[in-house]
Amino acid sequence: MTNPPLPAHRALLTRLGIPPTLAWGYLGLLLFMIGDGVESGYLSPYLIDRGIPESRVALLFTVYGIAAGIAAWLSGVLSDLWGPRRVMGTGLAVWAAFQVLFLAAALPLTSYPLMLLGYGLRGLGYPLFAYGFLVWIAGVAPRARLGTAMGWFWFAFTGGLPTLGSLVASGLIPRIGAYATLWAALALVAAGGLIALLLVRDEHGARRPRTAGEGPLATLVGSVTILWRNPRVGAGSLVRVVNTASQFGFFVILPVHFTRTVGFTLTQWLHLLSAMFATNIFANLLFGAVGDRIGWRRTIAWCGGAGCTLSTLLLFYVPTTAGPNFPLALLVAAFYGATLAGYVPISALMPSLEPRHKGQALAALNLGAGASTFVGPAVVAAFVGPLGVEGVVWIFAGMYAVSCALTLLLKLPDGPEAAATGPDTAAPHPTPASA
Repeated sequence: MTNPPLPAHRALLTRLGIPPTLAWGYLGLLLFMIGDGVESGYLSPYLIDRGIPESRVALLFTVYGIAAGIAAWLSGVLSDLWGPRRVMGTGLAVWAAFQVLFLAAALPLTSYPLMLLGYGLRGLGYPLFAYGFLVWIAGVAPRARLGTAMGWFWFAFTGGLPTLGSLVASGLIPRIGAYATLWAALALVAAGGLIALLLVRDEHGARRPRTAGEGPLATLVGSVTILWRNPRVGAGSLVRVVNTASQFGFFVILPVHFTRTVGFTLTQWLHLLSAMFATNIFANLLFGAVGDRIGWRRTIAWCGGAGCTLSTLLLFYVPTTAGPNFPLALLVAAFYGATLAGYVPISALMPSLEPRHKGQALAALNLGAGASTFVGPAVVAAFVGPLGVEGVVWIFAGMYAVSCALTLLLKLPDGPEAAATGPDTAAPHPTPASA
């Protein structure tokens, strides 16, 4: 007996690699992250212009980053306990409540303690919402298309923050002003959150059945002990640290290197940066699909690890050797942005390494993502003095080479990676209701 054909729109979504029951969630995530990214290009100078010292603005962003890192880790844990839908709802509520406190009280009163409370703790909001949805995808998407489904997640995530968010800000600020634009960001976040929470109807969004010994404390502790309980998950977390460590390190040293040493103008450097991440957005989709075709490990190791080893060196040596040649620099910047996306299938690989505890595995993944935000700048701080920019670049290239080797060890627990080589050849795998 054959199954009835899918409706046209569901069939199209399935071919694109988007789980049809979660389609509205991807749109909601995009709108949410656009709202979250509205401030990314101007909030720091805006606060400084309002009389907040630069050091205090830096501390404010540090508190925000710490809160986001904690929430990124907790998102997987709480999804195991509560279910992704409730975690996403909590993230939306946290973001909205603290944004209102920041806009309605902290900014009008120019109260720095309220800014620390309002903006700093708002950092808990977006990781709970976004990474809660990531766990939901892991519980719904078939293994044969999981890499593509994760590619669409990162397409929506990075398309909103910072790309379209900054574009929205550039259009709104001249018309309604910087302060009103922050209120518009709240409206976008609310719209995206409500679309995802009200229109996505899928049973995997509820709390998963809990087995013996899996109370709240055990789940919380398990999200940390999984790093050594399952060494492959621990290695995968390290690979995720390496993935974007150079990105955050380069934010510190490359603007100065490209403008003062190579000779580009600040505007040219910003254009290079825009091209880098515009390429990254679409490469997220490409490498998600490539991972489903040739295998997640191969894609991460060769397109991500080996690719970034090469692109990191080219990003430094080509402009340094050729001088301020913008077309040439544009090519290597785009190549670097594309190879960063080679790691996209790790979001599919990690929960598959621990199928009984997908939330804990994704918590480990998110812990690695959070750690990369300070590992990169820490490498710069420790080595740029004695080794210079060139030495730091070689350290990052070496880290990528190590991640390539580590990835090749991340074999799936149920045998060869045949299940992730393509939708036509993979055998169907029932998805446990782990989220």
